[in-house]
Amino acid sequence: MAEHPPYPVGLRLTGRRVVVLGGGQVAQRRLPALIKAGADVHLVSPEATPSVEAMADAGEITWHRRPYVEGDLADAWYALIATSDPDANTAASAEAEAHRVWCVRSDDADRATAWTPATGHSEGVTVAVLTTDARGRDPRHTAAVRDAVVEGLRDGTLVAPHFRTRTAGVALVGGGPGDPDLITVRGRRLLAEADVVIADRLGPRDLLAELPPHVEVIDAAKIPYGRYMAQEAINNALIEHAKQGKSVVRLKGGDPYVFGRGMEELHALTEAGIPCTVVPGISSSISVPGAAGIPVTHRGVAHEFTVVSGHVAPDDERSLVDWPSLAKLTGTLVILMGVDKIGRIAETLVAHGKSPDTPVALVQEGTTSSQRRVDATLATVAETVVAEDVKPPAVIVVGDVVAVGPDGTAA
Repeated sequence: MAEHPPYPVGLRLTGRRVVVLGGGQVAQRRLPALIKAGADVHLVSPEATPSVEAMADAGEITWHRRPYVEGDLADAWYALIATSDPDANTAASAEAEAHRVWCVRSDDADRATAWTPATGHSEGVTVAVLTTDARGRDPRHTAAVRDAVVEGLRDGTLVAPHFRTRTAGVALVGGGPGDPDLITVRGRRLLAEADVVIADRLGPRDLLAELPPHVEVIDAAKIPYGRYMAQEAINNALIEHAKQGKSVVRLKGGDPYVFGRGMEELHALTEAGIPCTVVPGISSSISVPGAAGIPVTHRGVAHEFTVVSGHVAPDDERSLVDWPSLAKLTGTLVILMGVDKIGRIAETLVAHGKSPDTPVALVQEGTTSSQRRVDATLATVAETVVAEDVKPPAVIVVGDVVAVGPDGTAA
């Protein structure tokens, strides 16, 4: 007689007793999802991994530090049996059957009354995949199917339209440092659902080519601003499109709040009564040095890093940066938007005590196919920028971490 496939169902475990037998690696993997489901989790095990013990210490689960005894499953709704004792597993499985408790066994799936699917999540959707053919049950294949479906939902390659009433709104999305793979999952999903995308020049441009034909893509730098300042014109464009009932994404490079004027846009939208979601992005201040092999901190070399804007020179009255104080710091200095001012910045740092031999690296077009790294010192960086024709966008790193090699030692 052919084996019948399992019947898929979603268990609502909020406030309901769940018993987990065994505190090893299986429990460590499964407990977070049970906790997230709101279950009243009771762990029965003499020992537990440090991660499981931390869950108990935090009050997320109740830990009974002893082996399984008959009666542990009497009031349970669901049980996960994952001990290293085959006899205890068999006895607990029999108790679960007697009390009609759905039971998963990590050691013998064929003797279980329930199987744990490979699950993934994408903004309110849970994808659960089960292998139904016992003869060819392959957890790696199941996980691969799960990953393919979730990834497709996240990046828009698997189209699943939302049948909902559309509401006007804007999402300020940090696009990351340039590589399209470095945008957040949420940012990519919002792009896939957008009607209008207003993009910065430094955003991940390759993502725009993947958008459906009906999406209107607007270059923020080309918005006519007439009597308005450029930023005001961008704010107005966001508001106008949102008031037309469209889903608008403001795609910005890096993170919206790291020299990105994202808060100004949020204020304008709030004043106009437009709902706004802010999606953080990976800042180039950390990711670009990392992509070029530079850690902004390193044990024994730098215990701090400071990020500053270099778009205003140190001797400019508009500058808000305390350059003399920065010269006295021993950690890493990361400068954004400072290529054309690096000469005066270097002079100022040296004048206030920084060694002229301090290593400097300039990483141009970081994380993209055009990335290149140019090394110098504070004494030579001005002439190096000219000689090597370094152009924006480039992240500048100042400090001893620049000289740290792949083996973790300073060159």
